[in-house]
Amino acid sequence: MTPDELSTALHTALSDAVSAGAITLASSDVPDMIHVERPRQRDHGDWATNVALQLAKKAGQPPRVLADALAARLQEQAGIARVDVAGPGFLNITLDTAAAGELARTIVEAGGEYGRSAVRAGRTINLEFVSANPTGPIHIGGTRWAAVGDSLARILQATGAHVVKEYYFNDHGAQIDRFARSLVASAQGLPVPEDGYGGQYIHDIAQQVLALAAAEGIDVLGLDPADTQEFFRARGVELMFGQIKQSLHDFGVDFDVYFHENHLYESGEVDKAIAKLRDNGHIFEQDGATWLRTTTFGDDKDRVVIKSDGDAAYIAGDIAYYLNKRERGSDEVVIMLGADHHGYIGRLMAVCAAFGDTPHTNLEVLIGQMVNLVKDGEPLRMSKRAGTVVTLEDLVDIVGVDAARYALARSSVDQSIDIDLDVLAKASNDNPVFYVQYAHARTANVARNAAAAGVHRDDAFDPATLSHPTETELIGRLTEYPRIVEQAAQLREQHRVARYAEALAGAYHKWYSECRVTPLSGAEVTDTHRTRLWLNDATGQVLRNALSLLGVSAPERM
Repeated sequence: MTPDELSTALHTALSDAVSAGAITLASSDVPDMIHVERPRQRDHGDWATNVALQLAKKAGQPPRVLADALAARLQEQAGIARVDVAGPGFLNITLDTAAAGELARTIVEAGGEYGRSAVRAGRTINLEFVSANPTGPIHIGGTRWAAVGDSLARILQATGAHVVKEYYFNDHGAQIDRFARSLVASAQGLPVPEDGYGGQYIHDIAQQVLALAAAEGIDVLGLDPADTQEFFRARGVELMFGQIKQSLHDFGVDFDVYFHENHLYESGEVDKAIAKLRDNGHIFEQDGATWLRTTTFGDDKDRVVIKSDGDAAYIAGDIAYYLNKRERGSDEVVIMLGADHHGYIGRLMAVCAAFGDTPHTNLEVLIGQMVNLVKDGEPLRMSKRAGTVVTLEDLVDIVGVDAARYALARSSVDQSIDIDLDVLAKASNDNPVFYVQYAHARTANVARNAAAAGVHRDDAFDPATLSHPTETELIGRLTEYPRIVEQAAQLREQHRVARYAEALAGAYHKWYSECRVTPLSGAEVTDTHRTRLWLNDATGQVLRNALSLLGVSAPERM
């Protein structure tokens, strides 16, 4: 019996109690879904609910009266072995062994669909992440967003949403000019400009641009300085962004849309967005500049949109970009930003409201904190390639894609994290990704050994035999998976899936040490062995499903 099935059973019991007059509650106050959760102490049962306490005030009855009425009716339902009323009115529910064990077959038959739902069917979510400037390799902060953003996209898709993964390509502004000047200086053998970019990658790209110019018969360094810089800007940005896209692809991250900031200005979308806000009554003129009255929507001050010299302020692009996403059909716009962008939340929410949308519903901003890498007991700060910050390539070179993605996705984004690269490179239980992947590989090995010993799933399935305490715990963990996926999607907390996978792996390793799937040499194959194989394979399936949501492989041999 799954949590949803138990919730339905509780709803039926509550409705029956109301109809019989045992609970004096209006039928309209009977909730469609009743929340159940795993009790902290397993000897209290398989599931618990505080619904009696929640509804007691509306019913005008003591919580225990409601709890007793529900317990009596639940006790009669198939699959429920015992219902206990505890404390002021908590319900502790124990399933019978067969009803609990039936989940193993359910999971195996559902395969990759187990844990997926249609909760967000019909919703389009635009998820923007990474969006690093095309002026250098992706640093470790951007790498964290790559792992987190791609995992969130997979999780949201698993709940039925249509997710558009988007990369905002910042090809408009002063940083691109500094990048171009840095390339030119490198090509000329000059020092890095005072406000420029350094590192081996600048030298490499500058040489590639020179090679492209030579292939086209252009003496690029002999051109007018402005033309030289423009040539290096156009070709350099293209080369740098090509490297960024390749690095992300190698990291298992590909985007549906690469949106160019320049498009907003060249297409007139900035002017269009400002005109719409003017029609909404939120634009005003002052001191020769054009302003957006964001204080109306809780911002700490109004924002200049067009400066007095006629140039667009930075927020102008944000305004146009948000409107563009909404007009492309996004019901929800989710933007992931670094820790230094916390001050942007207020103004972005004001922009959302100024367009008539609902902040934190149509627009959501996630802020990620810092990542600190440690190697040989010391902080790792320098990149061989970039010369300054540690890059995506640096991390992957040291620990590989799976370990990098898992380590970056297993913590809440609002927490700074320290990653010990020496631990991640080890094949030990101290390494969380190894611990989970090894559990999956072990399920595959058990299945291979079972086949060799003549233990076949299809020969029998008797869930009542899954009565060992470690089997009860393992089945309980498997039951939780669909709800974990939904919680991760709802709260935008991909780390819940990773932490769940670790807990499931732990429960499986304990079961493996206590319960045999294959008989001892010379012993008869029984239905218990066959049924345990179902449970083994169900665990492997859920581990695969969870790892796939994190973009991490599930090896069958390690």
